[in-house]
Amino acid sequence: MPSSPFTSASPRRDEAFVDPKALMAIRNLELRARVVVEGFWTGLHRSPYHGFSVEFTEYRQYSPGDDTRYLDWRLYARSDRYYLKKFEDETNLRCHLLVDQSRSMEYGSLSYSKSDYARTLAATLGWFMNGQGDAVGLFTFDAQVLEYLPARHRHGHLRQLMLALEKRGAGKETNLNAPLRRISELVRKRGLVVLISDLLAPIDELEPSLGRLTAAGHEVILFQVLDPNELAFDFHNAMLFQDIESERDVYLDPDAVRADYQCKLAEHGEGVEKICRRLGISFHRVTTDRPLEFGLSDFLRSRRRRGKSVRRRGQQGAVRVGGGGI
Repeated sequence: MPSSPFTSASPRRDEAFVDPKALMAIRNLELRARVVVEGFWTGLHRSPYHGFSVEFTEYRQYSPGDDTRYLDWRLYARSDRYYLKKFEDETNLRCHLLVDQSRSMEYGSLSYSKSDYARTLAATLGWFMNGQGDAVGLFTFDAQVLEYLPARHRHGHLRQLMLALEKRGAGKETNLNAPLRRISELVRKRGLVVLISDLLAPIDELEPSLGRLTAAGHEVILFQVLDPNELAFDFHNAMLFQDIESERDVYLDPDAVRADYQCKLAEHGEGVEKICRRLGISFHRVTTDRPLEFGLSDFLRSRRRRGKSVRRRGQQGAVRVGGGGI
């Protein structure tokens, strides 16, 4: 039987998932998101990875309008009644997706850019949460907020969100401080904030910028999106490099600067991780050759860990917030 065009042809452990290169060949962003989510649910049943599952705590009886994908057919065979798996992190929440569209996000050593990957990840999370009945909003930004859609769950809103994600940014430099300050002013009600960026900017002001969101009671999940070549710096001949942000040309011998570059990149990454730990932010570094189903898995695991942490604090007498930290 020929292999599906949406799976790896080689016998890899992630062969049940969508090959990012094949996924990016799909022009329609909403269709890409749907393919990823459906591949994710297929992967839950086929994955050889230990612990790669979304835990559920109980069942609830099916009601007209519920998503039939979550019906437990084995339980139906035993009881002759329809039941849905109720996931631990199942709650109606308000989420805002923050997507970096600065000039550095346009880099890509593959057939697509970091921006393509980040917008597809955002579309996937938006499609998934909308299907769960959650309100989803969107901010796109470079040095300032470019597009803003308030978090809603109503007919036609998901389509608006997808159309907004399909727009490319003006391509200015990265400035996380100004957009995050503006976002904290606009998003008054506590909810979930998902920041998707390469974070290739000075992090001096990152902690106070993110701190404004956590201090306001938001749960924050951060995805750092990098191209594989940005980590490996896999160039070998002396050549002219262009700084995408400043458009300044620099002549470099990659072999001579690789070690120093990787050291500084590692220090930058460690600095970001320390900030996230101090603020209680879930941090995930992803590369653009990684199947997007794993990004969705990271998202759900972060929410599950958050729910457990909140419940533990509630049991110790602290103020208890709902399962989603809302």
